[in-house]
Order: sequence, then C-alpha cells, then structure tokens
Amino acid sequence: MDTALVIGGTRFVGRHLVEQLREHDYDVTIFNRGNHDNPFADAADVDRVEGDRTNDSALELAAERVDPDAVFDCVAYKPREVRAATEIFADVDAYVYVSSGDAYASEEIPKREGETALRPCTAEQATDDSGDTYGNRKAEGDRAIAAAADRGVNAYSVRPCIVYGPYDYTERLDYWIDRVANYDRVVVPGDGDNVWHRAYAPDVASALRIVAEEGTPGEAYNVGDRRAVTIDEMVELIADALSTDVEVVHAGDRELAAADLSAEDFVLYREYPHLLDTAKLADLGWESTPLDEAMARTVEEHLDSDRDGAEWDPGREAERRVLGVLDTL
Repeated sequence: MDTALVIGGTRFVGRHLVEQLREHDYDVTIFNRGNHDNPFADAADVDRVEGDRTNDSALELAAERVDPDAVFDCVAYKPREVRAATEIFADVDAYVYVSSGDAYASEEIPKREGETALRPCTAEQATDDSGDTYGNRKAEGDRAIAAAADRGVNAYSVRPCIVYGPYDYTERLDYWIDRVANYDRVVVPGDGDNVWHRAYAPDVASALRIVAEEGTPGEAYNVGDRRAVTIDEMVELIADALSTDVEVVHAGDRELAAADLSAEDFVLYREYPHLLDTAKLADLGWESTPLDEAMARTVEEHLDSDRDGAEWDPGREAERRVLGVLDTL
C-alpha cells in the first residue's frame, strides 16, 4: 500500500496517524472540514481535500480524487457513517475504523475481542449525539465493519482505550500533569490502585497502520499500553518526567465529602478496572512505547502548550479542605 486517506487527520490521534504514515513512506491525503488548524499545511507530502465526512457525496468525491489504497476513519461517530464509508471504499485494500474500548458492554478483566460482549445500540441511540450513547454507537460501527467484511470489504476495527499523549485536546491527562507540576501534594481518590487502561497516541497510530497492513478483515483489535498502570503509578510517572517529587494523598469517600467532592470528580478515576487484552494486536507485530518514554514525551509537549486541564479541575480549594481533614486524622 502506498496511498492513504485519513478522514480527520489534524487533531490528536489523526495527527499522530498522519505522522506515522509519512514515516512509513505513504502518500497521505487528509479529508476534513477545515474547522481546526492544519499542522501539515506546509508539508509538501500531505495533501488535503475539504469536505464533511457526514456528506456521502463529499466522501465519494474524495475517494475518486485520491483513489487510496488505505482509508483510516478517525471521525466516524455514528453507525450510518461507517456503513456509508464501507460502501464508498468497498474496493480499497484496507478501511480501518477507529472504534473505542467503550464499545464493550461487560465489565470483564481483561476485555477481549470476540469474547467480551459489545454494547447494544437502538435506532434512537444510533442517531444520538450525546456522550451517553458514544459506546453504543461505536459498538454498532464495529458490527457494521463485520458486516462489510462479510460482503468482501477489507474492513477492520481498532478499539483504543483512554488515549493520552501530545496534542491531546481533551486535556484529561493535562489536569494531572498540571497538578504535579505546580503542587507538592496531590489528592488521589480511593486507595490509588484503580486501573483505567490508557493508550499512548503514537502507539494507536502505529496500531492503525499495522492493522491495515497485517490485519484480518472483519476483525477488531484492542490497543492500549502493554503494561497498564494504577492511578498512583501514573502520577509517579508524571513526577519522574518532571524530575520532581510529589506526595500522593489518598482520600476516601468521607474525606472527599467534607469538601463536597466525590471520587468521580477526578478525571481518569474509575472505580471498577477497565483493562483491554492487547495480545491479538501484538501478534501482528505491534509494540507499545515504554511507559517512561511515552510520559516524558507527553509531559514535554504539555509544557510547551497552553493546556492545563482546567475543565476537569475539582477545585484546588476543595482539595485543600480534603488535605486539611486528612491532616487531622
């Protein structure tokens, strides 16, 4: 495969994917509406086609203009979009759909492709735009991929867990980096052992490419760090990347309630572990970046950005009240 069309391609996973494809000598075209700055505007080896991926006619024009060997769909959020794309790109060597670990319905440890049940998706959920139905819509997209493969389409699904890394506009990890960078005591809910599996964005990008090149049509592939870490270990990795020391202070429900907080007010906290089995992807030859290296690169880019994760901030004054309660115990 030599030519790739990336639907999206300017933000976060899509941006890393374009960089990954360029490194592997693909001729890359990105297809998007142009609502965000194009980091590849000055790159001679990256073309761009403007259009709305929800408009089938625009997608058909992009398919005709680019004639790609591989298509990577980073912004398909509704099942109809996946079904349309697998028809429009029915003859490509690979159509890779970015799904999500949230597509899984069952709380199993770990969640495995083909074994762990996917979320159902009603007709109403399939057309919804809220975050409440995100996993349902992604799961239905996965089923559309399997149906397309049954028709002979080279369609694949990649299911990342929580993604982190440079250019992360969600700012979820930025909150924790900002806390560790600016305070010597950081409140962590619970006992610090909770696990919410994460995936380094450049590793998601390499997974997408490898699945396109080596995967089996109709199959789904989980992607996440090969070694999952607890929330305490995540904070420690951040501190190491910042070359600083931090005291992790664990707070239970009672201490948090004293400041009108709950554990769920802290981003990247999840009471029940979320862990994906990544062995199937590894069998294709995929490898993940060592965690200390991934965090160092993430922290470095964070420090050069203006992101601080303020959207997720439970309030430092509230945290101080929690620390005060704990200090009296």
